[in-house]
Amino acid sequence: MEQQPEAQTGVSSSVAASASKDLSSLERVGLTQGKGGILGIKAGMTQVYTERGDSVAVTVIDLKPAVITQVKTKEKNGYQAIQIGFLEKKANSSSLPEKGHAKSVGVSGFYHYQEFRIPEGETLGGLAVGKVLSAEFIKEGDCVDLMAVSKGKGFQGGMKRFHMSGGYKTHGASLSHRSLGSIGNRADPAKCFKNKKMPGQMGNERVTVQNVKVIRVDLENQLLLVHGSVPGPKSGIVTIRRTVKNSG
Repeated sequence: MEQQPEAQTGVSSSVAASASKDLSSLERVGLTQGKGGILGIKAGMTQVYTERGDSVAVTVIDLKPAVITQVKTKEKNGYQAIQIGFLEKKANSSSLPEKGHAKSVGVSGFYHYQEFRIPEGETLGGLAVGKVLSAEFIKEGDCVDLMAVSKGKGFQGGMKRFHMSGGYKTHGASLSHRSLGSIGNRADPAKCFKNKKMPGQMGNERVTVQNVKVIRVDLENQLLLVHGSVPGPKSGIVTIRRTVKNSG
């Protein structure tokens, strides 16, 4: 007979009992204020077919439950916003402060927290703690902005990082084919100017790709299919918002 794990000390029975709560069963609400917003996971690529039979390459974004964990108001916090918890943590991986913060939602914690600002003058509507964000503000054919942390490529040289041409490849240019060359002036100003393009950390920074077309919104399976570049690696967290520019 399989031995059952012992209950953890220091954790209330209500939190332990609700650690396996099904977040997909929570009530969904759309963030329609401002540019809207929802979180998803970059799941991979596939293809879909149009009514004409054309094949369209799409990236699938898995809209896992994004739960409202805190509502911030102008009176209490100085600005309007909602805090979102994303990717549920197991009780063994959560600290006591995390468990206390997520107790109102009925889970033990989240791996990712993020805020969505609510513009001044707009009401919170049905946004409340314990509800899950819905993608109902996105329609098929819309354009969205996608934000994520790009792939980290480590320390790279100027040719890979900034597409520099490199040095001469003739006789006498040994060991300097991929060097930058001169990086500053002489005695005046006797320094290298700020923001000079040089070797350094490449990637691993927040990137926004604008005007990505939405091909399909599957609310039943909580999937979003887009045609265009999606920043970040596979299984990375992606923020989806309405585009701020007209695609023309």
